[in-house]
Amino acid sequence: MQRIRLRYTKRGRLRFTSHRDFQRAFERALRRAEVPMAYSAGFTPHPKVSYANAAPTGTGSEAEYLEIALTAPRDPEKLRALLDESLPAGLDITDAVEARTPGLADRLTASVWELRLEQVAAEDAERAVAAFLAADAVEVQRKTKNGMRTFDARAAVADLEAAPAPSDRPGQGPCAILRLVVRHVTPAVRPDDVLSGLRAVADLAPPVPAAVTRLAQGLFDEESGTVTDPLAPDREAVLAAPPKAAGPAAAPEPTGAGSA
Repeated sequence: MQRIRLRYTKRGRLRFTSHRDFQRAFERALRRAEVPMAYSAGFTPHPKVSYANAAPTGTGSEAEYLEIALTAPRDPEKLRALLDESLPAGLDITDAVEARTPGLADRLTASVWELRLEQVAAEDAERAVAAFLAADAVEVQRKTKNGMRTFDARAAVADLEAAPAPSDRPGQGPCAILRLVVRHVTPAVRPDDVLSGLRAVADLAPPVPAAVTRLAQGLFDEESGTVTDPLAPDREAVLAAPPKAAGPAAAPEPTGAGSA
């Protein structure tokens, strides 16, 4: 059995697709591309696809990950191209590598988010960010299936910066860009929780919903404060693997008078 790890995106209007919507679209793409999928056992077999830390509905993403199991080997790049052609624009397969190391989910310990705040001046966003980072704790509330829950949004935030939007952006009026690095903790702290925290500590309330995009997710490096590529260990393992040995040479055809 071969395992392939894929990176995919949710762009444009496809950011509003739920995780279940993506699952259905991806399984259709597997069938269209005639991928030799491995299936689970039991009365209702399903393709062996493992999804890791999917982004919430309504947020865009440049860094979603999944793993598939195959019954026959395939070239990862050719497989990526076939699946990408079989998915709608916006759900794009951008990277593929053969899984050579364990624990992909264990390497997704932090995410980098971009939050676009229309009609918010960069100066106001910077003041709110400074107040948020200066706080020892920022309690926020979120409604869950078990009722309203209160938790600290500050502890999970490794970095938070504010800057003005590029001058050539579409649209009019002020716009601030927040860059957020958040650790994956329990309970999970989402970008909207950080926005709730900014409202609590600095009364920052964007008049329109923020456009949220995950730029990266992977292992958080405490020393550099960066989020590393979770597929890098697999690429390195593929490069370091010795070339496959050639099969035994075929025996020479018999010659001479003794030939049958």
